[in-house]
Amino acid sequence: MIAEVSMLIDVSKCMGCRGCQVACKQWNQHAGEKTSFTGTYQNPPRLSANTWTLIQFIEPEDYNENPRWLFRKQQCHHCVDAPCEQVCPTGAIKKLENGIVYINQNICTGCKYCVEVCPFDIPQFDRDSGTVRKCWMCLDRVKNGLKPACVTACPTGAVSFGSRIGMLAVARERKNILEKQGFSTRIYGENELGGQHVICLLPEKASIYGLPETPRKPTEKIFWRWLLGVIPGLAILAGIFAYLSKQKSAADTVASNAKSGGE
Repeated sequence: MIAEVSMLIDVSKCMGCRGCQVACKQWNQHAGEKTSFTGTYQNPPRLSANTWTLIQFIEPEDYNENPRWLFRKQQCHHCVDAPCEQVCPTGAIKKLENGIVYINQNICTGCKYCVEVCPFDIPQFDRDSGTVRKCWMCLDRVKNGLKPACVTACPTGAVSFGSRIGMLAVARERKNILEKQGFSTRIYGENELGGQHVICLLPEKASIYGLPETPRKPTEKIFWRWLLGVIPGLAILAGIFAYLSKQKSAADTVASNAKSGGE
């Protein structure tokens, strides 16, 4: 049996150097994106089909009273109970035995159902390929006994990699240290959505870092989209049926009259 792997992101150690961003692009051979200054040092401004990991620069709402700059590495969470896998109609998205959630680009049709249901807004549609793309936790490296590229590039140890059991043990130990320093720390990803293979150690509320406090599977979005598509179709069929019935009734009346006149 293959052990489940996990990545631990300790945001209390992140200094926003963005070395992980560069390493991700280099290893996966992704082109840089043309951007412009928008008032924040966060760059690019959001994830894309060519940017699979992003360091968020966060100024909390109470920044003026309690000035601080927070950083968080944003990427796919590789959920144990992955909503994206559950709604994929072609089977392109698979959660592998080691826990990594992978999109097979040869099967993906670009339907974007996974984009709709991800509670973290991670999968991104690629207009060039017509498929959806996201972090694959450097599956090619992991299969060969290497750590993901972003992990090897982190100079502070904010990003680490190993078995899920081992990473949770490290997270709990670090949590105890931070709580002794006065932080109300949360191990995000330990239980959310059945657990996640990217675990974030947060010294402040999840919502401050742009994460849902209680992530849920929004699969009902797909149901309502399907239902809204079915209702007009049924209405059209009902209209056609009513029209044909009316035409048939009129034809029967004409035939009946003609028969009566002939007699």
